[in-house]
Amino acid sequence: MEHLVSFLSRGLVAHPEEVYTNVVEGETVLIVELQVHDDDVARVNGPGGRNIRAMRQVLSAASGRKKAVLEIVNAHAARDEEE
Repeated sequence: MEHLVSFLSRGLVAHPEEVYTNVVEGETVLIVELQVHDDDVARVNGPGGRNIRAMRQVLSAASGRKKAVLEIVNAHAARDEEE
C-alpha cells in the first residue's frame, strides 16, 4: 500500500523527491500517512479535494477487508518529532 500511495502522489507533485509515506497497520485498520512538500499539499488535495478522494478510493479498493485511511501529515511537525 505504501508504494501505491507513493506512486500516485509522485505523479501529482512538483517535488517528487520529497514524498514520504508511513504505514501503520492494525488488525482491522490500515493507516497510510503521506508527507509532501508544503507547496504540494494543494496539488495532492486537488480541486475540491478530488485528487485525495480518488487516492483514498483506490487505496480502499486495494486494501481488501481492512479499512484504509489516508492522511496527509504536516511535514514540519513530523521532522520536529524526529529531531
